[in-house]
This record gives sequence, C-alpha cells and structure tokens, in this order.
Amino acid sequence: MATTRTLAAAAVCAALAVGAVTGCSSSGGFGDSPAAQASGGHQSLTVLIATSGEAETAAVKAATAAWAQRTGNTVTVQLASNINQQLGQAFAGGNPPDLFYVNSDQFANYAKGGSLYAYGDLIPDAADFSEQLRKAFSHDGRLTCLPKDSSTLGLAINTDLWKRAGLTEADYPTTWQQLADDAARLTGDGVTGLVTTPDYQRLGALMKEAGGWITDPGQTTMTADSPANRQALEYLRSLMKAGSAKYVAEVDAGWGGEALGKGRAAMTIEGNWLKGAMAKDYPNVPYKVLPLPAGPAGPGTLAFSNCWGIAARSTHRAAGVDLVRHLTSAEQQLAFAKAFGVMPSRTSALAAYAQRYPESKAWVDGVAGSQPPVTIAGFNQVLTQFNADLQSLRTGDPAAVLGALQRNGEQALKHAE
Repeated sequence: MATTRTLAAAAVCAALAVGAVTGCSSSGGFGDSPAAQASGGHQSLTVLIATSGEAETAAVKAATAAWAQRTGNTVTVQLASNINQQLGQAFAGGNPPDLFYVNSDQFANYAKGGSLYAYGDLIPDAADFSEQLRKAFSHDGRLTCLPKDSSTLGLAINTDLWKRAGLTEADYPTTWQQLADDAARLTGDGVTGLVTTPDYQRLGALMKEAGGWITDPGQTTMTADSPANRQALEYLRSLMKAGSAKYVAEVDAGWGGEALGKGRAAMTIEGNWLKGAMAKDYPNVPYKVLPLPAGPAGPGTLAFSNCWGIAARSTHRAAGVDLVRHLTSAEQQLAFAKAFGVMPSRTSALAAYAQRYPESKAWVDGVAGSQPPVTIAGFNQVLTQFNADLQSLRTGDPAAVLGALQRNGEQALKHAE
C-alpha cells in the first residue's frame, strides 16, 4: 500500500482537507450543476498517487499506459508529496485529478463533502472485494470506491536473533504470555525483544485481541474507554516497564522494519509492506512472519487499504470507472503484488497470491477476520491525538489515554451526524 511506513502521518493537513471538501455540493459536484461528461476515446485523465517508491510508480504507470493504449485515451500519473494536502487544495480549487488514492482516514471527509463519485453500483463483481474493506469505503450504505489492495499485521521475527537466544520454532508465541516470555528472553546486548511504532495502526491489534475496539461495528458509538482496551494497553505497558518492549524511536529507528533489519528488534508488529522493504533494504537479514499471538479474546489483526477515488467533478467519470476496473482486476492486482509487494483486495486474487507467496501466509490468513479502520468524518484528528498520547504510554495511565480518546471521539461523532 502507498502509506507503508508512515501510516500515522496520514492525518497531516486534515483540517485543510476537511475544510476543502465540505464546500462541495451534496449532489456530488461543485457549484450548482454537475460537470459535463466527456465520452468516447481521446480523453485525457489525470491520476494522483502517493507512491511507496519507484517500483509502485513504475507499476501504476505501466498499468495505466496499457489501459490508455487499449481505449485510445491518455493518462498522466502524478506523484503526491502529501496527498491529503494536495487533494484538499485541489478540491477547494475546483480542479481535482480524475482518479486518486484515498486514505482510509480521509475517506469519510471526502465522501461526506460530496467530493467523491460513488461508483460502487457500477461494479458487477464488487462482492469479490474484501467485505471489511468494502464496509470501510462505503458511505450512507453505498460502496463509494474500490479498495486498491489489502494489508494486515503480523509478528515479524529476526530468525538469527531468535536462534542466538536459544529459541526454536516450538517457542513461536501463540499467546500474549508466550509473547511476553519470548520478548524477555530476546532482550539484551543491544537487542529489544519487541519494538513497534506508537500508533493505533499497530497497537490497535492488541485492543482487538483483548475484545475491544475504538467504536462499535456500526461506527455510531464510542467504545474506547472499555476494560478490554485498558487490558491491552496495560499489557503493552508492562512489557515496556520490564524493558522487553520499546517504541522505534527508543532504538533509533524510524519504523519496525528498520529496527528489525538493523538487529535492534528481535520482533516487530508490521504489515505486508515489510516484505518489499526488507528485500530492498535488508536483503541478507533472515526473518519470518507469524500470526499475531492471540489475546484474551482470541486472535486479531487490523485491515488497511487505500481506495481508488474518482472525483465527483471529473468530466471523465465513465472512463474513470473503466480505468478503475482495469486497475483492480485480478490480473492487475497480482501484477501489482509482484511489482511492489501489496496483497490483492479481491478474494479470488488473494487466493492466487497465497499460493504464489507462501511466506506471506500469516498476513493472508489475517484478512478474513481483520478489523477495518475507523472511517468517520473528522475522526482523523481524534486518531492523531490518540497516537500522540500513546507515545507516553510507558509512564502514562492507560485509562487516561483511553478516556481522552473516548471524549474526543464522542465529540467527533456528534459533528459527523
């Protein structure tokens, strides 16, 4: 996915984006009438993406060029340095790109503001896409944009450090207690047993495994201040106080993959974007990905994706839908998987992916029961504050952190109505 190493940064310039999209008309366009639509070939479309690197950029350009050649249209792929800010400015200026990546934390803002063309009804086989992600990218009961790929979290271990600590495959943790025991045994000589980033996009998996989550399934009621969520944060804090768990900044790393690759972490919680990064940056570091150890309520993981948004104001909506069909076809999703490591969002393509890449089994198996992201208008600022509060968890009070999340979330829900 495009936001591989910087998921927590997705809320940057959220206020700008929210302010921009709310100026759109409720009918889905800007001004008093929808934009006139082009038809036939020889249309020129713009596509804005937040790329994870050269491999993703090249793959998207190749895929759009193939579609353009087949249809007689032209496509210009633009690279965003800050896609939330750039989309917000484009919506405000009334000149958005035709297609673009939509981050899950911004989706509801754009959809509520009328900036997105809801094209889900035009996709006959939409049921082939992950149910969790279809729900995440639906607004007012309508599938608004197709998830472009899928990601989940797993427990990645540095197998060299694992063996050095005298551990074997029989010691692979399947419960929280075993994870705590392994982390303690792996800690020492400049190595920390478990290292992760201080954000809900990783630590939220512990909340899920404890039987909690931030909201109810319908995203209408806050459930942050619950005993289950407190248990999850207290568990992590206990590992941190014992010295067997740290945040990435404490081991001079930018994210979990760097900590794992540099041998500063024996274990980390990361998504399948880790695969491409390790191959590129740390090709000689052996590692294995396991399912996240089950918590008191059982196993759990989180689901991530961006969706392919089409601007309501675009004059090329029909061509845009056809391009999205091409970009999200099973064949193309598997080509993207090969090119830059993402997992397909189509269940049929995911099955083929699992056969081709058995080393990704833990991530693939997690898709079916994964927790989708929170997609509530204005909630991105709530999550930004939650991530900030999580940074001081080791010396803080889990109940206070969750209490603040509960209050802030309730205010956001009121304004989202």
